[in-house]
Amino acid sequence: MKSIVKIVLTTALASLFWTGPAIGAESSYERQKVVYHINYDNPKAQAGALRNIQNHINAVGENNLDLKVVLHGNGLALLLDPESLEKLGKFKHANANENMTAKIAGLKNQGVHFHVCNNTINGRKVDYETDLYDVSKEDIVPSGVAEVAKLQALGYSYIKP
Repeated sequence: MKSIVKIVLTTALASLFWTGPAIGAESSYERQKVVYHINYDNPKAQAGALRNIQNHINAVGENNLDLKVVLHGNGLALLLDPESLEKLGKFKHANANENMTAKIAGLKNQGVHFHVCNNTINGRKVDYETDLYDVSKEDIVPSGVAEVAKLQALGYSYIKP
């Protein structure tokens, strides 16, 4: 009798796991506005943040999502070219290696916008055209923190991965 109950419970639990993704895939999300805030330079944490962003897009759909990433302070390490690390001296890491830039390009192709803090650029003497991966003048905001607050006031949900 115990083995029959065990089999029934195991089957029931297994069916929950098997149907979970199907249920999630069928459910629909409302349009979302989200700001991801990155101000740390840990390469593993930044890679994890990019995975979170990709998972978010996969769940909601790129056409149903307005997603922005705001980088300031040490967070600029995500876009910092490794060749610029020694020259600048104010960063511990330069994470814009081939693997990370491929992920960033993939996210940008899905409509993700990266906003870079001008205060950090000026304070750390970063040349956005040569030291940072794929940053244009339009990507630069006056203040990373002020940009996060502005986006929240505009209805963006705040996520700090």
